[in-house]
Amino acid sequence: MQNKDVNVSSRRGFLGTLATGAAALGITTLATPFAGMAATNFSPEELRNADAWFNKIKGKHRIVFDATRPHEIYPFAWPRVFLLTNAATGTTEKDCNVVVVLRHDAIPYAMQDNLWTKYKFGEVFKAADPATKQPATRNPFWNPKHGDFKIPGFGPVAIGINELQDSGVMFCVCDAAMTVYSSAIAAQLNKDAAEVKKEWVAGLLPNIQPMPSGVWAVSRAQEHGCTYCFAG
Repeated sequence: MQNKDVNVSSRRGFLGTLATGAAALGITTLATPFAGMAATNFSPEELRNADAWFNKIKGKHRIVFDATRPHEIYPFAWPRVFLLTNAATGTTEKDCNVVVVLRHDAIPYAMQDNLWTKYKFGEVFKAADPATKQPATRNPFWNPKHGDFKIPGFGPVAIGINELQDSGVMFCVCDAAMTVYSSAIAAQLNKDAAEVKKEWVAGLLPNIQPMPSGVWAVSRAQEHGCTYCFAG
């Protein structure tokens, strides 16, 4: 699998990226990946679960971080900085709510290491391993070692997804993006799109909530009182 063939991502707009990359991915039209969305729409129960997930937001200080792409450590460092500086100014974690929406090119961070290795997410999504500066072959923000991440002036910080979850940070992932990208990669690898999507969903990290789309989730979080912060 060559990097130039499977790299369906760029820093440009989502639809523009898919359009310009369609030929390289072997996708004849944008209808191909989007057609699958009709068959993978959330069931009424899944929609209820997604909506109910936001009812956990009850703290006084609420924020949603909109993570659209790999952006060094920022989608994970900023939630921790929000909690640390609130604690320093007298607000405990239980009085804060942080939601991180993993969408567009940031969706692989919601998935387990084996999928990063199998589907070369580091190359496809241009996600570097902070330790090696090379395309990641694992999810670098899941179960990191103590001291893996340091912020000048703060020292070592606990910004692994599991560590942030332990502090009450809520993570969700865009199902629409998983549908599109799994279909595109399946086409390149001559695999069944539905099976690849099923594998990705089964490989989501614990306590990460799928959402109909990332923009849907960003909107719902704001409707529940979260202020918006773009995380890259």
